[in-house]
Amino acid sequence: MSTSLLIITGPTACGKTARAVECARAFNGEIISADSRQIYRGMDLGTGKDLHEYGEVPFHLIDIADAGYKYNLYEYLRDARAAIDLVRSRGRLPILCGGTGLYVEAILNGLELPEVPANPDLRARLEGLSLAQLTDMLAQMKTLHNTTDVDSTKRAIRAIEIETFYQQHPDAANLATPHPIADAVTICLDIPRDLRRQRISDRLRRRLDDGMVDEVRRLIASGINPDDLIYYGLEYKYLTEYVIGRYSFDEMFRQLEIAIHQFAKRQMTWFRGMERRGHTLHHIPFNLPHSDFIAQVAQIANL
Repeated sequence: MSTSLLIITGPTACGKTARAVECARAFNGEIISADSRQIYRGMDLGTGKDLHEYGEVPFHLIDIADAGYKYNLYEYLRDARAAIDLVRSRGRLPILCGGTGLYVEAILNGLELPEVPANPDLRARLEGLSLAQLTDMLAQMKTLHNTTDVDSTKRAIRAIEIETFYQQHPDAANLATPHPIADAVTICLDIPRDLRRQRISDRLRRRLDDGMVDEVRRLIASGINPDDLIYYGLEYKYLTEYVIGRYSFDEMFRQLEIAIHQFAKRQMTWFRGMERRGHTLHHIPFNLPHSDFIAQVAQIANL
């Protein structure tokens, strides 16, 4: 039986979009983003949307929310399932593409989440705590596979808010029981560490040359609070702090480059964790020739 869902994932700067587009053309597919920041309109260079790569290939879950909004996992699962169903209804193959391991694994697990409302009283009590204190508190409530989603106090508070809701509503927590998708196939693009680091650094310089700082200035000028951009992390955190005067350009570049390398390392840790948790990831070299890549995917996914 051929797969009903193909997933293309891997660390940042390994060329996931281009490979997903190749698969969409070869297997009559449409692409559904699994990137937690490409959701936002106006955040283009910093999230690496590379929309020109799609050509005629339809794509979903890109540019669906305004910058400044805090899109969450519940919304992603809702919207991704709707997109997957839409693509299948057209008789085409849904291809999930992105490096947000939380999104990829949640889809693979068939996870369903209740909508968790804001808890103003809890937020007020937590507001003065440090990120380290909040992370410790969250670690006492759940197992932290990594700290990707608690790299700011706002994210940590939201995570605690969600866990508190589950503790207070055990019936809702039961909805989060996984129902894994049996016929999904996950392709993970492998890239040597040194080459990955070089591609990250080269891409960062290129995006800065292409106007990534101006993109952040435009977002702030449009009325978005700088703290809301900082919330998104990585490029938007460090570029915003540069724009508002907290960093010099050289300090910003150095800190951002380190942060992206660390992010890629965390992505690889997440993927290895997925394998330990029972998921099969089929590793294919990121730079395999096109025909060989498509042939391998076709064989693995029975397409």
